[in-house]
Amino acid sequence: MNSISVNQFRDNLKTYIERTISEHEPIKVTRRAGDDFIVMSADDWEREQETLHILQSSTLMQQIAESMTTHHGSKGYNPTQEQLDEITSF
Repeated sequence: MNSISVNQFRDNLKTYIERTISEHEPIKVTRRAGDDFIVMSADDWEREQETLHILQSSTLMQQIAESMTTHHGSKGYNPTQEQLDEITSF
C-alpha cells in the first residue's frame, strides 16, 4: 500500500483518486498531527466488507470447507456438454 502525506494527497487529489479506483490499490494518507486514514474505491470497500462477513460467519465457512472437500474429491456437480453450451452461449 502506498503511503503519502496529507499535503501530497490534497495537492494531487484527482490524480490519487483516479489511481486508487483504476488500480484497486488503497492509499494510506498520513497526517503529522492526527490519525492516518485510508482512501479506497467504494467497490473495493464493499468487497472487503463482504469478505469480512463471510470470514466471520461459521456457517458460511463450513459450507466453503464442505464444498472444497467435494471439489477435491471430484464429487461435485458435473454438467453435461449441452448444459455447458447453454451457459457459455451468452
